[in-house]
Amino acid sequence: MKRLPVLAVLLCLSSLAALHARAAEPEPKPADKPARYEVRKEHDSDGIGKFYMGREIAQVMGHLAAGWLDRPEREKEEAPTKLMETLKLQPGDAVADIGAGSGYFTFRLSDRVGPKGKVYAVEIQQEMLDLIDKKMKAQKVTNIELVLGTETDPKLKPASVDLILLVDVYHEFSDPYEMTEAMVKALKPGGRLVFVEYRKEDPQVPIKLVHKMTEKQVIKEMEPHPLKWVKTDDGLPRQHIIVFEKKADPVKEEKPK
Repeated sequence: MKRLPVLAVLLCLSSLAALHARAAEPEPKPADKPARYEVRKEHDSDGIGKFYMGREIAQVMGHLAAGWLDRPEREKEEAPTKLMETLKLQPGDAVADIGAGSGYFTFRLSDRVGPKGKVYAVEIQQEMLDLIDKKMKAQKVTNIELVLGTETDPKLKPASVDLILLVDVYHEFSDPYEMTEAMVKALKPGGRLVFVEYRKEDPQVPIKLVHKMTEKQVIKEMEPHPLKWVKTDDGLPRQHIIVFEKKADPVKEEKPK
């Protein structure tokens, strides 16, 4: 039996050791994606300390403050009738009132879309839905559907609504990216997503700072989604009306046969 030269044996052992060392090394991990949200210890007392794209998310208004939503001076302060006219709803439309609260806008939307239309009153607080339900029964309204959503999902069927209305509520979403993603899925192609937010650009608007939004910030936060900014209407006394439209699904090219 022939013996291998000492040098060959050493080279063989060295190669085996190198292979073992490489096998023992952990595989490189892909670079971590930057966090979508930022949490800060120092923040506005009216916010939750969670930030999205540089904006602090506001605390949610609880159901115990529902009376403020139905205050009689609201027509003078915010011109909700003018808002309804601006939306140009059609009889038979399907509309979602997300963050419906006590139903202040839900019933106005109900009148606009008529008996053949549908309004989805979406809330994460069951107490608010109970208030709407009580009013529905008293007024014998039948075209409103109550929906208990979550902080990340309005629980609406895909491509089921023509318009989603968000009145003074988006700035309170704890997970705005995920919620917007779900809302866009619920819109029909060409459907509208309408933000009504207190103008942060105007220091004269008597609302706490984290409960206001600039037009620029709203547009910035919608950029990751398949939405097209249509217009901003500043005809209301205190709020922006910022309108986006869902982009049509790209047409799939037919493969040649």
